[in-house]
Amino acid sequence: MSKPNLLDRRDVVKALLVNRKEAIAIGGLGASTNDITAAGDHARNFYLWGGMGGAAMMGLGLALAQPKLPVVVITGDGEMLMGMGSLATIGLQKPANLSIMVLDNECYGETGGQTSHTASAADLVGVAKACGIVDSRAISTMAEVEAFAVSMQDVATGPRFASVKIDAASLERVLPTRDGMFVLTRLRSDLGFAPI
Repeated sequence: MSKPNLLDRRDVVKALLVNRKEAIAIGGLGASTNDITAAGDHARNFYLWGGMGGAAMMGLGLALAQPKLPVVVITGDGEMLMGMGSLATIGLQKPANLSIMVLDNECYGETGGQTSHTASAADLVGVAKACGIVDSRAISTMAEVEAFAVSMQDVATGPRFASVKIDAASLERVLPTRDGMFVLTRLRSDLGFAPI
């Protein structure tokens, strides 16, 4: 069986965020946060540090709190596998402004590159569909990434879920600040809320 076309993770994230407009972008633990930072630090980037498996739920909370704004979760297959139950809640709540993009390199990059379940039995797109996220798809080309980026701006037709197979290259880390209070305060301020 031949491997699917593997895309460059940084190219995928850059294409997703290049015309982000007012979108809030949540980065899952690890490489996806580095990829978001490499695409350009932004007041509406919300980087998660420490808690693996929570990116989709953080996206759900922000999408429900800010229904007029596009919210995109960009995370990895390992992080999504750890938070698979969130897809059931998202499928139930159906936030129309939420998009989830899984960067699937079929390994746990943060813990040494062990093979993840998506390399064999786990079908994240199938799980998302079974949880009620009707717009769930596997993406294999940059044209499809660009189309997903356009669709995530539509705050009335989600939620949407996509998994894209990326290469497992070990890239230079582009680390955002690890100051969680700064990231939170910056996002709140950009959304027009008073500091905490």
